[in-house]
Formats: sequence, C-alpha cells, structure tokens
Amino acid sequence: MSDMKHTLLLLCAAALAVTACTQDELSNGALPEGEYPLIINATGLQAVATPASTRATVDGNWDGVTSVALSVGGTVKEYSVTTTDAEKKTATLSRNSDPFWWTSRNPITVSAWWPYDTAMPDVVVKSDQRKQADFAASDFISAEAQTVQFDNPALEFSHRTARITVHLEEGNGITSVTGADVYVTGLSTDGGNPASISTYASGNDTYEALAAPQTVKANTPFIEVDLNGSTFYFRPRSDVVLTANSRYTYTVRVTAKGLELTGCTITGWTEGGGESGTAEDLGFTYNANTRTYRVYNEDGLLAWNEAVQSDLSLNCTLTEDINMVGKEWTPIGNSFQTYNGTFDGQGYSITGLNAPSLFGGTGESATVKNLQLVDVELYESGGGTAGIVVNNYGQVIACSVTGKIDASYAVSGIAYANQGSITACWFDGTLKENASGGIVNYNFSIGSITACYWRANTDKGVYNNNEGGTVDATKVNDGESWQTAVDGMNKALTDNDYKWELSADGLPELKKK
Repeated sequence: MSDMKHTLLLLCAAALAVTACTQDELSNGALPEGEYPLIINATGLQAVATPASTRATVDGNWDGVTSVALSVGGTVKEYSVTTTDAEKKTATLSRNSDPFWWTSRNPITVSAWWPYDTAMPDVVVKSDQRKQADFAASDFISAEAQTVQFDNPALEFSHRTARITVHLEEGNGITSVTGADVYVTGLSTDGGNPASISTYASGNDTYEALAAPQTVKANTPFIEVDLNGSTFYFRPRSDVVLTANSRYTYTVRVTAKGLELTGCTITGWTEGGGESGTAEDLGFTYNANTRTYRVYNEDGLLAWNEAVQSDLSLNCTLTEDINMVGKEWTPIGNSFQTYNGTFDGQGYSITGLNAPSLFGGTGESATVKNLQLVDVELYESGGGTAGIVVNNYGQVIACSVTGKIDASYAVSGIAYANQGSITACWFDGTLKENASGGIVNYNFSIGSITACYWRANTDKGVYNNNEGGTVDATKVNDGESWQTAVDGMNKALTDNDYKWELSADGLPELKKK
C-alpha cells in the first residue's frame, strides 16, 4: 500500500541562509544547539480517481491543508505547509519560530497528524459530507511513533479513516440514477460518530464517504439510495470490517425491486483490484412520500413488521407472494393502539403464517385489502383470535384465509370482534370446535359484514351479533361450488381493482380487473 501513504522526508538544513549540512561536517557527538532545524519535505502524494475532487490528502494533494502537528519527545508544535509544485503533490513543512532541532545523530521518535491539534484528535467524521469541503474535512492522517534515522529522516503518513465509494448503475425498471441521494448507514456511533452519512457526489454517478474504522454487521442496511421518492437499501451478506487507510468500492445496480451488488473491491486508498460478490437485499423498497413499504419477500415483510410496531401508520403493499413458513410474526396493533395505515396485498398471498393473527387491532382509518392468507396455523393462548384481525374498527376488503385457527377462547375466520366493515371476504378451514364464527365472532351495532362466505366446522357466520350490526354471511357446505360465493362477492367489489375468480382447486382467488 505504498501508494496510499504520504512519505515525508525530514531534511536537515541550516537555519535561514546557512549552507546545507553534509555528513562530513557533522561530528560524531552532540550537534551544535540551534543549528539544524527539522524541515519536512512532503512528497509521494498521488492523485486518485475522484473526478470532481481537488483537495488535500484525501485526494492526493496538499491543497487546503495549512498546517500539521509534529510531536517529538512529548512536545507538540504546529508546522506550516507550503506546496512546492503546481499540482500541489509535494510540500514543505516548516516552522520559522522555535522549530524542533537535531541535537545529535541518534534516531528520534516522531509522530505527526492532521488536522492540527495539540493532541492527536479522535476520528469523528461529519454526518453530512455532501459538500466537497465537508467530505475533505472528515479525513484524518497520521504518522504515529515512527523511528526517524538521522541519515534517513523519513515519515510515512496514512489515513485514519476508511473510504467508501459507491458507483450507481441503472437496473430493471430504472431509467436513470441521476439525482439520487446516497447514504452510508448502519454505522457505529462510538466516539460521537454519526450512524448515517450523507455522501459526496463526486461525479459520474459516483458517491463517496469517509467513516471511522469499525465493523458493520451482516444483514445491516449499509447503503441507502433515495431516488424518485423511493428508498432502496443494500445489506452485505457478511460483516464489513472498515479498516483505516482502506478503500471499499461498491458497484450497485438500482432496480425497481431494490439494490443489486454487481461488484465490490476492497483495496488501498487509491488501488484497484480486490474481491467481488453478490448480496441479499432487504426485500422491500420504501417511498418516503407515501410512507409505503413495497414488499417482495419475507425479509421485506418482516422489516415492515418491525418498523410498523413503532409507527402504526406505515403502509405496506405486496408485489410478490410471500412465504412465511418458519418465520416469527408479531401481530400489528391491539385494542388500544390500532393500526391506521393501508395494507394492500394486490392479490398476492402470504403462506404459512404461524402466529396469533396478522393484525391485533385495526383503527377507523385502517384498510386491509386484496390479501390472501394461505395455510395459516394460528393460535392465541391468552384469549380469542382470527385470521386477518382480532379487533377491527377499519375496513377489511377482498381478503381470504385458509387453514387452522385455534385459541384458548373463541375464534373466527376473518375478524374476532368487528366494529368496522368487512366486505367480500371468505374463510375455508378448521376452527376451534365451539364458540366460533365462520367470519366474525362478535359483531357490534356499528359493524357491517357484506357478501362474505365461509366453509368450516361451524354453522354460524357470526357467533354473536350482540348489538344487531349488519350481517350478510353465507356458508358454503361441503361439496358445494364456490361459484355462487364468487358472484356474490364480486357484486360488492364495484370500486375495487381486484375481483374473485374460481381457481383450478375450486376455491376463489383474486385477479386484477
């Protein structure tokens, strides 16, 4: 990594106009006090491939660096920086007043660092590095406790930060990545560092950030791309160990579904080569304008499930069938803190849900629609439950449930207690042997059930319509066709984008109108 480091030559020279010293002119003992100041010649800097960058150590020149700290014997002095060539790749580091002096030919231990401070500063980068100056100001370099020989007075500087470079490419469904905002996320906040960094757009769809050395855990969102109102994430399959003086270059393809890693190199600050690989994405995209997760696999659904626990108005839209076999699910909301967003299944299915219910409680502004739960295995040990929602105050439209539902108390196919509306929904499966309703267990006066159907081991569509709410629920007996149910439900779906059709297995399935 020699081309990543800045070689600083400590040259002995006479002060002011004194002729440069030679080894023959020096005695073997102590050198005359005040005769041979340390003058540092900074060379070896190399330009790197950052198209729009022009500054400083981070980009291979000393532009913008006015001074460095030099420490000898526990004493720290500020040395000025004077560039010596047009490209500012070399510089002289000197101090006119009270410099360090060579007092003998014995080796000395020297440390140096930038930015200047009376002690080597902790690495704390800026959270907003979108401006080139802030990106550059997040760099820290040092040469720590190096032995300097009198006849070979050299220091090698290296970076104390890790450099992260992201190249964006267009993928399926994305015509341009111009104007994207890119963040490096999932970072440690140790020492006051930021958890997320806004990157510097250095040109040609390339984004850069400097971070403190650390380890980013596998499957943690690491790169975030905000584009056209949607948020995309990339998470690495393995831990990413960000080490000082190394560069991590990710080539990321943005698709309508998420981010695909097409290449990864881990190298020195300016080098190429390294390793490459693919990555598992998060399974969702997020639109900040509509506050909607668009979910296309089980990881994405679980990510929404985690996020919605603390923000019960986050929307969710399925874009693929989801398999939840073997996955843990936490029901969303309850009787007191209800979900108030929109969950749109878009005709897709969730298979193998094994939990007390999909939703614990839906509020008056909530909508759950166009969703098929397949082969559920639901159980609630502390009370009653149902397939879609335990306590419904909102709208449940065009939803179905198949499978087994059990509890320590009563159960039902769609909702346990209904004070909202349930329209064009059906259940087919096995319910607890008693205190069960094919659609709803308790329906209250403000609750309405319209064009709903069930086939199960109960003769009651609503077990207890205890306050006289509206009920239109019909049982489909064993051996009967579901065609009548399909026709009845579709009559109630005049304003819906989806309709029911009879499938090859004889059960209704949702299709786009």
